[in-house]
Amino acid sequence: MYGELMSTQERLIETTRELLWERGYVGTSPKAILQRAGVGQGSMYHHFTGKQDLALAAIRRTGEEMRAVVDRLLGTGGSAYERVEAYLLRERDVMRGCPVGRLTMDPDVIASEELRAPVDETIAHVRTRLAEVVQEGVDSGEFAPHLVPHDIASAIVATVQGGYVLARASGDTGTFDAGARGLLALLAPSPASAPSTD
Repeated sequence: MYGELMSTQERLIETTRELLWERGYVGTSPKAILQRAGVGQGSMYHHFTGKQDLALAAIRRTGEEMRAVVDRLLGTGGSAYERVEAYLLRERDVMRGCPVGRLTMDPDVIASEELRAPVDETIAHVRTRLAEVVQEGVDSGEFAPHLVPHDIASAIVATVQGGYVLARASGDTGTFDAGARGLLALLAPSPASAPSTD
């Protein structure tokens, strides 16, 4: 499954990331990690103190990747609306859900300050970046002046996370897309506020 050049430590981290996404923290056992990674028990404990230490490395890696994707989508050119649209409509494995959001449903993650921290940091980063883009749209007159950027950012994150739930519950990715389109319709600048071309 993994290339010969990938180190044992990397295989352990990548395997744990996959299993956390599929099964969550509670459902990810050291035995499952070792079997899927194709390494012995000694290898795991050579690099990590145990399951929590390995899971922390995996969660941090997932958070870093998500933050990088968000920064790329929201940092590109285009209007504020276009950047929010790019974030909402980006390609996702909708039926698998969000690899970070999934962890908020794990009681062991929520109960552990150490494991919860990178989850909180990632979600906060996404909300902050979205709020910055919405603020740009308000400042430029693209979005209505009464919009509160942090509130809109929270609504965007909630729409994405709720969209995963709706899609998984219905077995239909269209419900995710419908939520994204609905929010974009609410944010779309009205024709009256569009700049005149005269």
